[in-house]
Amino acid sequence: MIGEIALCVGAVTFAVLVGWLIPLLIQLRKAVAESEQLLARVNAELPLLVKEIRSAMENANSLIEHARGGVVHAAVLLHAAGAVGDTIQRVYETVRGGGRSLLVTLASMLAGFRATTAVVKAQIHREGGMVNGKGGLLNVR
Repeated sequence: MIGEIALCVGAVTFAVLVGWLIPLLIQLRKAVAESEQLLARVNAELPLLVKEIRSAMENANSLIEHARGGVVHAAVLLHAAGAVGDTIQRVYETVRGGGRSLLVTLASMLAGFRATTAVVKAQIHREGGMVNGKGGLLNVR
């Protein structure tokens, strides 16, 4: 009798286990079928995706090379602009430092020129003038 009860309990346990496993196996079968479909779709689309990625990478590499060339040209231009700026700075410093002495020298030369002209005019008026610019004196008095 105990053997029969144990056998009945075992049969019921087995029936419950099978009743619980059957829906689980059905869901597992559906999930496996969906994953097969997904894998098939990925296998079909993956080569196109890889092709597009390669094309995008080639375009990016081309743009990077173009940008490098632009940076090199810009660097040359900026170095030239820097050299021009240095030259302008040196000229400014020269004019600023030597400008005053240049103005004093020019003013002195102008004053000397005026004084010389005044002396020559006074000499010409005193002696009566020059003949045809040859140095001979003209006595007009």
